[in-house]
Amino acid sequence: MTRTIDPRRLRRLQLWIWPFATTAVAINLFLLGLMGTWLGLPALPPVTALWISLPLGLPATWAAARWIGGLIAEAEADG
Repeated sequence: MTRTIDPRRLRRLQLWIWPFATTAVAINLFLLGLMGTWLGLPALPPVTALWISLPLGLPATWAAARWIGGLIAEAEADG
């Protein structure tokens, strides 16, 4: 059985998680850009990775908040 969290609490959780998820996306993009240099691609500058991560951080935030929200709902149901 899938447990869900209240939509208002989920939105607040998303606001808390967004900076962390976006930063994680930026770090992963930067490291992916460094690995691309092995294939002869130009390196991705850190500032460019930050700008690209802003819109890409939204789906990562959504997924992380749903996962953590499910864990919270499960913990509240068991407790």
